[in-house]
Amino acid sequence: MDVRTLAYNLWLLLQLSIGYNLVLPVVLLVGYLIRKAFVSKRQSAPLTLEPDYAIIVTAYEQTVLLPSVVASLLKLNYTNYVIYIVADKCDISTLHFDDPRVQLLRPEQVLASNTRSHFYAIQRFIRPHERLTIIDSDNLVDSEYLNELNRYFAQGFTAVQGIREAKNLDTTFSCLDAARDIYYHFYDGKVLFEVGSSATLAGSGMAFTTELYRASLEHLDVTGAGFDKVLQKAIVGAGHRIAFTESAIVYDEKTAQSDQLVKQRARWINTWFKYFSYGFGLIFKGITTFNWNQFVFGLILLRPPLFIFLLLSVVFMLINVWVAPTLALVWLLALLTFVAGFLIALLLSDTHPKIYKSLWNIPRFMLYQIMALLKVRKANQISVATKHGSSE
Repeated sequence: MDVRTLAYNLWLLLQLSIGYNLVLPVVLLVGYLIRKAFVSKRQSAPLTLEPDYAIIVTAYEQTVLLPSVVASLLKLNYTNYVIYIVADKCDISTLHFDDPRVQLLRPEQVLASNTRSHFYAIQRFIRPHERLTIIDSDNLVDSEYLNELNRYFAQGFTAVQGIREAKNLDTTFSCLDAARDIYYHFYDGKVLFEVGSSATLAGSGMAFTTELYRASLEHLDVTGAGFDKVLQKAIVGAGHRIAFTESAIVYDEKTAQSDQLVKQRARWINTWFKYFSYGFGLIFKGITTFNWNQFVFGLILLRPPLFIFLLLSVVFMLINVWVAPTLALVWLLALLTFVAGFLIALLLSDTHPKIYKSLWNIPRFMLYQIMALLKVRKANQISVATKHGSSE
């Protein structure tokens, strides 16, 4: 093989490593629809008991939303739970909770880490809770949240991801952030789980047996953003599946301001570069052990953030207009497939009309994410947690 042929083959391989991300969601969707047509719906086991839950709420520097979060949790249609609030680097002098189900914890030393906060709570459990669920300090929950999680634990799953719906759609950015979440929940949650793999974890609105959570992370010290990436890799790598349910609803504060968007996305992009290599290990393990769950989940972990592989796809298409016109046409068809898949996700979900109207601003949204990419090296220094506001 001469140098020119080798270079061309490497060029094709590079394109393939990006291009499959455009069509894989639709391929999995087809598999999901076929499975749905021929496989009977999973029957929910009867719920007769209330397993004991620890609800861990982590806050960093900000406490303004905590009273509404706790009020939401205390309205759960459930009795057997305790709320543990870990107020890291927070002023808690104005926080007062009279309900005995609420444990307010303030670490003596700054933790600046989700998992450190989680284990700070675990080490202070007032009783040995069977399950735990993670809630962000800006989340509200549906009153049936724990009951809906229990339906999947009753089927034998040890990890369950609920759905994070938008709490605010008052700005263009929050609508586009919600559109992104709908896409991921549909393909990386519902479709991925229904084709026999695992739902990706979203950072909150997720629950585990306490035993599994401790086994997955207790021996590690995960700092910076991305603890959910480490956790899902450990769970899937150990042979478990992460279930997904659209009925366990958490209402999440969407990014509303441009500076929030840049700082938040810088952290998220940083976590992809830090942890995407987990995908190779899971793919290899899935192939060698004939494990479909691990193989497919590994492919998903290799996928770059949406704006990165979309921009690269457009660049490859334009280059191929001059280098290989036939490949340029293939890229165009792949891009159209992705757009169709994105719209299908919105159409098959309960999408607010405001979100559809915001789609014209996707180029602007992507521009700010490019700005975030430029800040990725210092992402965890400039921002530890998203500070929410209401104006653009």
